[in-house]
Amino acid sequence: MKKAIKIAVVGPESTGKTELSKQLAEHYQTEWVPEVARTYLENLSRQYDYDDLGKIALQQLEAEEKLSTQAKQLLICDTNLIVIKVWSDFKYGRTEPWIIEKIKEQDYLIHLLMDIDMPWQYDPLREHPHKRKELFDIYVRELKFFNIPFQIISGTGMKRMEHAVTAIDQTLQKKSY
Repeated sequence: MKKAIKIAVVGPESTGKTELSKQLAEHYQTEWVPEVARTYLENLSRQYDYDDLGKIALQQLEAEEKLSTQAKQLLICDTNLIVIKVWSDFKYGRTEPWIIEKIKEQDYLIHLLMDIDMPWQYDPLREHPHKRKELFDIYVRELKFFNIPFQIISGTGMKRMEHAVTAIDQTLQKKSY
């Protein structure tokens, strides 16, 4: 069975990744992979630790694999391993080596990096309301380091969605899918 072309939606906390992922899946009439970390952490009866990030990474990969054959042409991924790497490095100063290797192997058409131009919204799982610029800069650095194609997606409301669709459509045209 043919696997879908993957689009990753990444960026700091409270930048609209989940909302945009849902909108893109609806627009392209396809599947989207929710952020596994959210469900994992909501069901955890203790504070998460470094080892939990490896478990989250494995579950995220499994969810992507499962949905990649069910999706139409595109699969929208609300976060991926680059998010886990940034999170792990920022919080613990290190990342599991296997996660780094998997990042090098991954095959996403494009990463949509959410700009920090949206207002912060409280959520009990969010940790760094005052470090969004620092985290955004880390995302840019990591995406460039791994030579991952990305587009910064700015704007609010439908403008954000329009910018994301334009970035995806232009990349699809360049790659001749």
